[in-house]
Amino acid sequence: MERWQDRVAVVTGASSGIGAAVARQLVSSGVIVVGLARRVDRMEAIKEQLPSELHSRLHAIHCDVGDLDSITAAFDWIEDQLGGCDILVNNAGCLFPGQLLTLEMEHLQKVLNVNLMGVLHCTRRAFRSMQLREVAGHVVLINSLTGRHIIYPPGEELQVLNMYPLTKHGITAMLEVLRQELRGFNTKIKITSISPGVTDTEILPSGYDSLPMLRPDDIAAGIMYALATPPHVQVHELTIKPLGEPF
Repeated sequence: MERWQDRVAVVTGASSGIGAAVARQLVSSGVIVVGLARRVDRMEAIKEQLPSELHSRLHAIHCDVGDLDSITAAFDWIEDQLGGCDILVNNAGCLFPGQLLTLEMEHLQKVLNVNLMGVLHCTRRAFRSMQLREVAGHVVLINSLTGRHIIYPPGEELQVLNMYPLTKHGITAMLEVLRQELRGFNTKIKITSISPGVTDTEILPSGYDSLPMLRPDDIAAGIMYALATPPHVQVHELTIKPLGEPF
C-alpha cells in the first residue's frame, strides 16, 4: 500500500458494514479517506473509535448516492478541499425485501438509483478527477454473487431480492464496459469488482442470517489486496464466499 500513502480514497456507504470496515482499514494504512453517507453521525462515531492521531485522516461528508445533486456537491468538496480522488470504493447499496410484482415502485426505483446509477455517477466524477491529474487511480465496485446468479432464498420462502440482482447484473456489465473505456482512453486507472457471498450487514434480508456469513472486515481485506497489487496487475473480479455457503 506504499504508493497510496497520503492519497485520497472516497468510500460510499461508509457509515456501516463493508464501507465502514474499508474506511477504517484504509485510514490505518496511511490513506486519507472521505466517507460518503447519509448518516454523518455514524461516520463521526467511527472516527472517534480510531486512534486520535488518525482522526484528521477521515472526513465524514453527507451524500445520498441516489441523488445526483448530492453526489455533485460531495465531489466538488473533495476537489476543492483535497485536490481530487485517487481511489473510489463504490460500496453504497440498498435493498427493500419484497417482490418485483407487488413492491412499491418508489422502492424499486430507489434501488436502481442507488445501486446502479449512483455507482455510475460517482465513477464518472472520480474518472474526471483522475484523468485531469493523470493519476493511476483505482475504482472498486462492490458487486454480489447475485450479479451472476439469482440466489434462491433459504427454505421455501418467496423470493425477496426483487431489483437487487438486476442492479448487480448491471454492475457486472458495467465492470467490463468501464475496463474497455479506461483502456481506450489510455489511462492507467484500474477497476475491480468484488463479489461477496452472504455478509453480515444491515441490508441482509431476514432468513439469510441462518446461512454461513462473512464479516465486513473480510470484504475490506479483499479490497485492500486488490489495491496493493503492483501497477501492472489488475484484479478484474474477486469472489469471496464464506466456507460452507450453499450456492
